[in-house]
Amino acid sequence: MLRLLSILLGALVFTGALLAFAFNWVQGEIDRPGPTQGAKVIYIPRGLGSDAIGQMLLEQGFIEKPWLLMAATQLRRDPRALRSGEYEIPAGASLAAILEQLRAGKTVVRRLTVPEGLTSAQILDLIRTADGLEGGMADSLPEGTLLPETYHYQRGDRRAEMVKRLQTAMQAALSEAWNSRNLSVPLRTPEELLVLASMIEKETGVAAERERISGVFINRLRKGMKLQSDPTVLYGVVGGGGATKTLTRADLDTDTPWNTYTRAGLPAGPITNPGRAALMAAAKPMVTEDLYFVADGTGGHAFAKTLDEHNRNVAKWRQIEKSRKP
Repeated sequence: MLRLLSILLGALVFTGALLAFAFNWVQGEIDRPGPTQGAKVIYIPRGLGSDAIGQMLLEQGFIEKPWLLMAATQLRRDPRALRSGEYEIPAGASLAAILEQLRAGKTVVRRLTVPEGLTSAQILDLIRTADGLEGGMADSLPEGTLLPETYHYQRGDRRAEMVKRLQTAMQAALSEAWNSRNLSVPLRTPEELLVLASMIEKETGVAAERERISGVFINRLRKGMKLQSDPTVLYGVVGGGGATKTLTRADLDTDTPWNTYTRAGLPAGPITNPGRAALMAAAKPMVTEDLYFVADGTGGHAFAKTLDEHNRNVAKWRQIEKSRKP
């Protein structure tokens, strides 16, 4: 009996040692550097279970043993689920490190940069072609309803949700500008402020000029002068597709709801999607006596208080244009 007990005890000790060895070996495999030689990206679609994720890791070369993920989830229980998304896995990442990344949701962050001054059609094209966005969205939207900014997103995000983010951001930015406006500015509604901001956005790319150009337009509105803004004429001629052309006298004389040479006051609606700076410039224009401005050949503008001074600036600009022609 004692001999039998001794044999059984020995067998139990051996089995325990074997199990301990196997346990430690599996733990070592989970922590061992993986086979990838460089950083690799993997995309985990929504709704995949751990078995399917393990198969993806195996097929894409992140692990070499098909049973390893199951062993890892059993031996190292964690209440956090493996989350879907796009992940950039570092070179040689262990399975333990990969699982931590998936559970923490440390996905690849993508960026969509929407420049100021684009039409809604142009911005929708950016969203439509942005890598990683999915699903349908509106074919067209009113001008001035999308805020130019840089937006972060993840692969698999919906295009319609991205459009909504831009719309919500514009509503918030317009509300902020309207609520902080100079109350003496002769703008009756946030929509009128948006229209003026869109004109400022198209008139200059020089940040320091925005408030001054806004002041010129406000002065002309107060005096009942036509705004005579070339970008509004262009919008009326070519529409919202973003096309460009050299304006002719015939274009300036062709009446459209946006032609501020033929019609007094603001144009019928925004001509682009202005950024935050242009919105604030419309809300807080510079106090100035200027009534005119024209390009100065450096990317900025020459401003004038009188028509005679303006005509001299125009003559200088035409001479610059003439000198640039081959």
